[in-house]
Amino acid sequence: MAVDLRYDDEVQKTIAATEAFVADVVLPLEDEFAGDFEKAGGEHLRIELQEKAKAAGVFAPHAPVEYGGLGLNMSDRAPVFEAGGRSVFGPIALNIGAPDEGNVHMLAHIASPAQKEQFLAPLAHGDVRSAFAMTEPEPGAGSDPSALTTAATRVPGGWSITGHKWFITGADGAGFFIIMARTSGSPGESGGATMFLAPAPDDGIEIVRHMGTTDRAGLGGHCEIRFRELFVPDENVLGEVDEGFRYAQVRLGPARMTHVMRWLGVAVRAHEVAVDYVARRRAFGGRLGDLGMIQQMVADNEIDLAASRALLVKACHELDLGRHASNETSIAKTFAAEAYSRVVDRAIQMCGGSGVTDDLPLARLQAELRPFRIYDGASEVHRWAIAKRAVGRAAKKQQSQAAQ
Repeated sequence: MAVDLRYDDEVQKTIAATEAFVADVVLPLEDEFAGDFEKAGGEHLRIELQEKAKAAGVFAPHAPVEYGGLGLNMSDRAPVFEAGGRSVFGPIALNIGAPDEGNVHMLAHIASPAQKEQFLAPLAHGDVRSAFAMTEPEPGAGSDPSALTTAATRVPGGWSITGHKWFITGADGAGFFIIMARTSGSPGESGGATMFLAPAPDDGIEIVRHMGTTDRAGLGGHCEIRFRELFVPDENVLGEVDEGFRYAQVRLGPARMTHVMRWLGVAVRAHEVAVDYVARRRAFGGRLGDLGMIQQMVADNEIDLAASRALLVKACHELDLGRHASNETSIAKTFAAEAYSRVVDRAIQMCGGSGVTDDLPLARLQAELRPFRIYDGASEVHRWAIAKRAVGRAAKKQQSQAAQ
């Protein structure tokens, strides 16, 4: 079967328009404010940039056309998201940042018509931001979602949610939350979770604090929050009761890949900064770029970027075919998260002292990128899942052979 890796003319135009928008409008602001979105203008800047993105025809490339987006599939999103990700402000400007991008994807696939009008439409249009509330402090859900402790209990007309969450990206100022809560079973059991849609602000939602992290390019923080007898009506149950973990897979696989897309833009940018530096910097009687040790770092970066892109393309192809692609997305996410870290680290090393100064963006890009090896599943968790599947396939094959 032939695989066509070309993008059609419309996608090519969108890529070019996104590259121009990020270079001309977004990157200057990122550089001026050293990658700190809140200092650059916060919510007011988000609205301003998103209006400019709409005017440029590059806003919400992933969102359904009927909700103001471009309706691109996973494969066609990849180069567009990479172009947007060249600036750490780019995802917010294009409305493709986490968690909003993943929430748009999930709502488009799961939400009822009424829920789409109430929650998806304003989110896709950029009228509100959102948050996805699943991760909890110990002993609750983290890398092991089955440890979920936040509880939703039946009350007249709906549900009452009580629980403790943290690392909830974009929570401060979110227009609504998608909350994962346990409706049956006990922590440690694989089922019994349900997703709920909860408009905010609400007296039942408390923003406890912003958790200080190394990244500064987001909006709304990574927050610790508490739900205290938060009432959610029956019509705001997302999907079916007790099927939350199954529905979450609609979001998680694609969201891992859109992270890979966006951070690929950052990694490519860091590599280009370093290659430009070593191509003009002279030392030891010639250009740094002519020295063997520098050439090895340049080549290793090229290899890591090419391999990451190939794994991303494969995973997106599987997702577009309607497959779960759990193994492909785990492999691509794990490799890319670690490869990008290597790329930026080598880029800093190639630039010497300048690499750790504010004269170049490399040090702050490294600080932004480092959490990707943990967020959306730590590398170790993905490796465990990949190995478990491989061993399971081998055991199944052995059983089949023994039965013959």
